[in-house]
Amino acid sequence: MKLEVRNVSCGYEKHAILEHISFDLGDGDICCILGANGVGKSTLFKTILQLLPVIDGQICINGENIQKWSPKKISKIMAYVEQAHVPSFPYLVKDIAMLGRLGQISSFAQPSIHDYEIVEQALEDVGIRHLRDKVYTDISGGERQLLMIARALVQQPKILILDEPTANLDYGNMIMVLNCLKQLSSKGLCIIFTTHNPNQAFMMHAKTLMLFRNDPYIFGESEKIITEKNLYKAYHAHIQIIEFLDAYQQPIKMCNPIFEERENEN
Repeated sequence: MKLEVRNVSCGYEKHAILEHISFDLGDGDICCILGANGVGKSTLFKTILQLLPVIDGQICINGENIQKWSPKKISKIMAYVEQAHVPSFPYLVKDIAMLGRLGQISSFAQPSIHDYEIVEQALEDVGIRHLRDKVYTDISGGERQLLMIARALVQQPKILILDEPTANLDYGNMIMVLNCLKQLSSKGLCIIFTTHNPNQAFMMHAKTLMLFRNDPYIFGESEKIITEKNLYKAYHAHIQIIEFLDAYQQPIKMCNPIFEERENEN
């Protein structure tokens, strides 16, 4: 599977927020999208998912322009995970996951044995099959986010798109979710996600698309794209890049903010 974003301009009612964006992703790739609030990350997501029409350019899957694809056809290739939320009703975990199959089930039909098998496998793939009979509102925030990923996986997509998948999670749950995404990518799933934490791109050894408010975007390997100069352009904050060896003696980078010292007026 190959996703190609070809010279795409996107926005609302022909008013372009992003212009001339191009990048390619394939099976097993992880792409992290970075940029300040309001720079167009969500707009790009909606355009890739065909929820917004492309103003200019093309979005292609395996060389085919998807502009005229039906929502059902798109759902078999791409699945979307929104930011975590808590539903009003205490559904069971397995029932929440089954919601992801609705687009594949005929109207008024009941889920088949095959549908249930797909749900069981998705829960297994994200590591929460043991929670299948638990009430959604009784599980942890990290487990809820894994369930949202499982709900997307039951579409059996080739591309998984996630909007800030670790927002509002504590550090342990953040690691749990990122580890899940790395495991899924190792099985060939293409992962695209946004984050406000550039360290996550380093953690995931991801390709990075960095968006700027008044400058052209840049795309490439995180180690080359995430620099002190580019971070300042994106966030207008002084951030130091620290390099060190991890527990396996592999080089890794980390972002560290530099706080300004103010003189004591007294």
